[in-house]
Amino acid sequence: MTSYSCCLILLLFTWSTAAYGPNQRAQKKGDIILGGLFPIHFGVAAKDQDLKSRPESVECIRYNFRGFRWLQAMIFAIEEINSSPTLLPNMTLGYRIFDTCNTVSKALEATLSFVAQNKIDSLNLDEFCNCSEHIPSTIAVVGATGSGISTAVANLLGLFYIPQVSYASSSRLLSNKNQFKSFLRTIPNDEHQATAMADIIEYFRWNWVGTIAADDDYGRPGIEKFREEAEERDICIDFSELISQYSDEEEIQQVVEVIQNSTARVIVVFSSGPDLEPLIKEIVRRNITGKIWLASEAWASSSLIAMPEFFRVIGSTIGFALKAGQIPGFREFLQKVHPKSTNNGFAKEFWEETFNCYLPDGSKNSPASASFHKGHEEGLGAGNGTSAFRPPCTGDENITSVETPYMDYTHLRISYNVYLAVYSIAHALQDIYTCTPGKGLFTNGSCADIKKVEAWQVLKHLRHLNFTNNMGEQVDFDEFGDLVGNYSIINWHLSPEDGSVVFEEVGHYNVYAKKGERLFINENKILWGGFSKEVPFSNCSRDCLPGTRKGIIEGEPTCCFECVDCPDGEYSDETDASACDKCPEDYWSNENHTSCIPKQIEFLAWTEPFGIALTLFAVLGIFLTSFVLGVFTKFRNTPIVKATNRELSYLLLFSLLCCFSSSLFFIGEPQNWTCRLRQPAFGISFVLCISCILVKTNRVLLVFEAKIPTSLHRKWWGLNLQFLLVFLCTFVQIVICVIWLYTAPPSSYRNHELEDEIIFITCHEGSLMALGFLIGYTCLLAAICFFFAFKSRKLPENFNEAKFITFSMLIFFIVWISFIPAYASTYGKFVSAVEVIAILAASFGLLACIFFNKVYIILFKPSRNTIEEVRCSTAAHAFKVAARATLRRSNVSRKRSNSLGGSTGSTPSSSISSKSNHEDPFPLPACAERQRQQQRGCKQKVSFGSGTVTLSLSFEEPQKNAMANRNAKRRNSLEAQNSDDSLMRHRALLPLQ
Repeated sequence: MTSYSCCLILLLFTWSTAAYGPNQRAQKKGDIILGGLFPIHFGVAAKDQDLKSRPESVECIRYNFRGFRWLQAMIFAIEEINSSPTLLPNMTLGYRIFDTCNTVSKALEATLSFVAQNKIDSLNLDEFCNCSEHIPSTIAVVGATGSGISTAVANLLGLFYIPQVSYASSSRLLSNKNQFKSFLRTIPNDEHQATAMADIIEYFRWNWVGTIAADDDYGRPGIEKFREEAEERDICIDFSELISQYSDEEEIQQVVEVIQNSTARVIVVFSSGPDLEPLIKEIVRRNITGKIWLASEAWASSSLIAMPEFFRVIGSTIGFALKAGQIPGFREFLQKVHPKSTNNGFAKEFWEETFNCYLPDGSKNSPASASFHKGHEEGLGAGNGTSAFRPPCTGDENITSVETPYMDYTHLRISYNVYLAVYSIAHALQDIYTCTPGKGLFTNGSCADIKKVEAWQVLKHLRHLNFTNNMGEQVDFDEFGDLVGNYSIINWHLSPEDGSVVFEEVGHYNVYAKKGERLFINENKILWGGFSKEVPFSNCSRDCLPGTRKGIIEGEPTCCFECVDCPDGEYSDETDASACDKCPEDYWSNENHTSCIPKQIEFLAWTEPFGIALTLFAVLGIFLTSFVLGVFTKFRNTPIVKATNRELSYLLLFSLLCCFSSSLFFIGEPQNWTCRLRQPAFGISFVLCISCILVKTNRVLLVFEAKIPTSLHRKWWGLNLQFLLVFLCTFVQIVICVIWLYTAPPSSYRNHELEDEIIFITCHEGSLMALGFLIGYTCLLAAICFFFAFKSRKLPENFNEAKFITFSMLIFFIVWISFIPAYASTYGKFVSAVEVIAILAASFGLLACIFFNKVYIILFKPSRNTIEEVRCSTAAHAFKVAARATLRRSNVSRKRSNSLGGSTGSTPSSSISSKSNHEDPFPLPACAERQRQQQRGCKQKVSFGSGTVTLSLSFEEPQKNAMANRNAKRRNSLEAQNSDDSLMRHRALLPLQ
């Protein structure tokens, strides 16, 4: 059974080796063998396998000069390590390098060779098999290039835990260690590259792009990650297409149609050069220009695409390139290549393709064969000949005389990654070589034997690798087997010297920086289309100017929008704003909605015309009240001032001063203290005023309507009690105000709700119920006062001017009844203005109606400001009341006598004569007539409906007062029999008491 297995594996290995002849590999013996996978060709020839005979291996076509340079980088690194006295001393590294032809099948074919050899070694068949040409196991593989190829290779190598270190496979799928256990790489994964692409699009404010991806494990995951990043940045994708170098012409035509009809100018491409080449050729044929190509690192510097004849179509390319490295001595090594090299079977074909000739002793030694390769290489810049047959090569051609991608060592990116991959394996072997037992990575700290090292042991050390490369940078693989690196951003320029495409570095992307600071672009170095400095436009809609926002169009992507003006109170100060921002509470948008300006602040200001007018009226009221108070003070001993209850009048004028002054608290910017002071000041002032009028009116009414003066009446009329009543009425209002200020004190309030552009600074009353109680109590006192004033309307005019008080109360009620709907319907500063107007109107009404008539008599009619004038008026009223009562009793007596049959008679002992007749009544004499009759007495005739009563009252000169009083007492004593006569006498003398 063992022999059978040995033969089977040998047959398998023999078949694998036969597929690769001597010229299809680069091989060198050594103590430890490293495998290599490089794309020496871009593809394979299409061949129909009809299976009528044994299938033959497909032929690789289209030589890849860069792939050969990468292969040379691996050989150079191995030879440099072998010559190093410190790195793996006394150990020689060998290599076995195969061509993948940029296809999965060829790569797996080569990988099978590595696996088969390792499997033979693991069976220990040396005792059964005599293998004189024994090749050691491949302990690590460098490669492959494309992510799709590396995925297939990694699945196979992972079964045997053979470490694979890729130099160019960046697919993020390969970071999955559950699936790809032995895969590592010296290139960053596409996670950061896709993010960087989205950042570039956002940087240039593009939002309308198309995407193209290779239909493999490199393109699909890369473009998927880009879509995720684009969605986060509100970047819309107009189209998304998949391509392949093996796509038929019809599929290519469909993709080109989509690109041509799209309005998106930016096209993001995740693809390799070979996959993209057919598409670019068709675009060039149709001359589709004006597109901006955003290139992934796999084709950003591809020699297949970066050709002068394609530049008019893809001259606006911005791409990503790996960070370039330095390999000392590599340039000289590249120049030493020779077709007669025994270790490098690819050197002969390289020589033929470089100098467009054929080597007679080479594998491709016929002109026909050379013609075949030339036919597939046309347009690729690989050969210079134009004839159908190549001339023979001498082998002495100068490699530096021909310009090919092979000699382009100015920016060593992939080549340096190959160099770094070889050194990573070498340092892992060095760690095994220098391992100290007890400190190893294996069980119980054991170490691996460098002479019998196995692939899985190398993989273990690679996962824990940490060394410094030749550029002084630290190299260590993370938990996903990746190296984190930075990207250079390049822009394609056309060289003015030879017309070739050059890659100008215009920025970089630092993955280590924090978000928002990773991307740097020098726009001054970018040429759009090879000559323009203006950034192209690639948006579905034109930018919305400041003051507008993007509005959604139904059925369209979010990047296609219409510009909508910001509503009032909102603004946008940037172009293409997604939404308008609300202005702060105290601000409002300007006319263009591009910024916020402070809102207009309104209150009843001192400086505005309305405020000035109200202030002037309040000052006028204060002045007139002060003037009246001054007049009353100066003429305080005159009869009119005395007759109007002088002390209460002073208090009434003081309260009116407070009323006018309280209106000033409603003007100016409301503060907390003014808000808390103005309503109580207004309420208490008016209650004090109404209380004074109420007490004074009530006192006179009680005096004149009382039939018999008693001690109770005299006590009620006392001055102290009058002040006590005023205090009690005012104290109730004070209690209301104190409760209000304690429970819900008013405060200053900035009202933003009434008008959008205006802030009304008003007073928040705290409690409308308390304000209602305050005004309601004032109106209640005013109503009571109005009732007593109405009852007193027929009292003597010079004594209590009841008609004027009644009228003033009517004005008061009209003002405050009108105030309620006006207060409820106004807002802002007009609320304070309405209340000020009401206070001033009520105050002026009280002042004018109660005091202006008296001031007029005092100042302009001094003849009426005498004791006789006041007594005459008062006594006339008293006698009129008494006569009415006497006449009423006489009528009652007459009716009683008539009923008894007696005769009528006059009331005995009465100085009042009555005549019952039906003569026309006559009025009381005028005041002028009474003044004329003062020296000889005053006689009044009082007319009633059923008769006339003649009243006689004498007033002598002041010097005869004593005699007059004695005579009056004598006459009064005769009339004391009638109680009404006694009351009449008391009322006549009351005003001057």
